[in-house]
Amino acid sequence: MKIFTKFDYNTVCKKVLEDKLGNLDLKYRIIAFGEVEFLEKIPSEKMKLLKEDLEEYGITIIENQKTVLIEKIKETILEMVSSDEPLNVKASVYLSEKLSHSYGYLSNLFSEITFSSIENYIMLQKIERAKSLIIKDNLTLTEVAYKLNYSSVAHLSTQFKNITGITPSQFQRIITKRRELANKQ
Repeated sequence: MKIFTKFDYNTVCKKVLEDKLGNLDLKYRIIAFGEVEFLEKIPSEKMKLLKEDLEEYGITIIENQKTVLIEKIKETILEMVSSDEPLNVKASVYLSEKLSHSYGYLSNLFSEITFSSIENYIMLQKIERAKSLIIKDNLTLTEVAYKLNYSSVAHLSTQFKNITGITPSQFQRIITKRRELANKQ
């Protein structure tokens, strides 16, 4: 038997953080996704335990300010791509407004630290979201293109093929075949 699951990364991460911080009896408040403010000084032994506990779930405590901003850029892009409503503003404007920095600064910093461009990261995230929408929500390519703010299905298809090596239509056929095989078993 096989099941398919759908979950919200923000909710899962928040729950893990709350559980681990609570287990260590720390006083804190969660400000935003991935941002926790401690309401008391944390002894180094407890901080070490917290780091170890969180690493078990793939959560890392970031201490460098540039790296913190890179993570905020990535989170903002994921938020932007995951939105149920398409944005009516360019990604560069959205990022600048959300993060209170010029897009030039954000773009240069992102490239310096990740060795990739923000545009490329956005494209990768949009394709991952497109695959998810095709698999989980069973949307048509027109619906996917609209949801991800592509100018056309052709534009989506071109980027999809450049990233995955196959067209979204081929991807849909593969998913359909896998479902049929799974249902027969």
